[in-house]
Amino acid sequence: YQRRVRDSLPANHTKMNGGSLAFDEFGRPFIIFREQRQKERVQGIDAIKASIVAARSVVSILRTSLGPKGMDKMLVSSDGDVTITNDGATIMDNMELENQIAKLMVQLSKSQDNEIGDGTTGVVVLAGSLLEQAEGLLSKGIHPTRIADGYEMACRVAVEHLKSISEKLSGEEIQKIVATSLNSKIVNRDREHFAEIAYKSVTAVADQKRKDVNLDLIQVEGKVGGRLEDTKLFDGIVIDKDFSHPQMPKTLKNPKICILTCAFEPPKPKTKHELHVQSVEDYKKLASLEKGYFDEMIKHLKDAGVTLALCQWGFDDEANHLLLQNGINAVRWVSGQHIEHLSIATGARIVPRFQEITADKLGTAEVVEELSFGTSKDRMLAIRGCPKRGAVTILVRGGNKMVLSFLFSIFVLFLMHYRFWKKPKDAFTTPFA
Repeated sequence: YQRRVRDSLPANHTKMNGGSLAFDEFGRPFIIFREQRQKERVQGIDAIKASIVAARSVVSILRTSLGPKGMDKMLVSSDGDVTITNDGATIMDNMELENQIAKLMVQLSKSQDNEIGDGTTGVVVLAGSLLEQAEGLLSKGIHPTRIADGYEMACRVAVEHLKSISEKLSGEEIQKIVATSLNSKIVNRDREHFAEIAYKSVTAVADQKRKDVNLDLIQVEGKVGGRLEDTKLFDGIVIDKDFSHPQMPKTLKNPKICILTCAFEPPKPKTKHELHVQSVEDYKKLASLEKGYFDEMIKHLKDAGVTLALCQWGFDDEANHLLLQNGINAVRWVSGQHIEHLSIATGARIVPRFQEITADKLGTAEVVEELSFGTSKDRMLAIRGCPKRGAVTILVRGGNKMVLSFLFSIFVLFLMHYRFWKKPKDAFTTPFA
């Protein structure tokens, strides 16, 4: 059988396919292919030039997105999601690259975005231009190390020159710079409004003594709907929640705030158990026992003087009804990040158990109100006038999620800009005075 198979194959079969014929233990033939071609290893100047070509190919894609007349790129993911942007970091992050040098350009753009927040396109284009000039020097026989040393010397000279011509900016000048940077964005018609919001948010949390800005104290929340000019700056914290009961008061003045990280429900046994309810009396006894747990929790809140309870976990309708009856407003399912911000801003201590609630662990604020947006049912909660100045929230409005995402990135960019700008003393003024 093996001889018949071998005789039936063309004479040049093995040579034509670059492989050899073999048989398994059952006598079935199969062909073992060799590599189609021999691997080529590039070394020396040729390898450096090949890397420069790979980097320049990436730069050519981003070059058309640079500047006020730069064009947007439409990015379509494998799932069909469409993203339209001219941000260099976003474009680079969505590119599928295999060349290692091209991947270094992506990391360069990401580093610029993480450290400064802007210039993600410009830094890649600048790196490509430097590599292009280096390619000409390599062709003249200059060693790569000498070229790198020359670039480092030029960098030091450029930094010293920038320091010599730098000037301190006033608050009005900073706002003009931010407004100018918005000319190439979709919000250019409201650039003065957004520049003012970004400036006020930074000056509200700025440390005048240390000349530093803690950007963690600035929250950016988005709500779909409304117009771009409806974007506002709130002195305090805004969370995407509402009061747990619709009949609770929508506005509280000078509330006593308690932040709970424990569940507002009866304790659960840690072991497996079964409960058999065989009569009406058993059910009434069980309901009375459950109500006793809720009454004890409410008593801890009332004794401490709590008027607003912010709970990280949820609670059922019975607990919600008891809170309403006792005049205690409540908010459930508050995220851990908002819990930390609320604790810092209001001065409230995070309480893990109801037995530990005391008056000295409560926080306060001037006003806590529920915000409604037009005829929609969307509501948010605003905590204003916190004791610790420096907690602000930017509430971004837009027609769809893509616009909100774009505005969010713009505000993050602005806030990181302010962090690196030198400001005189008169630039730090209280924006909510």
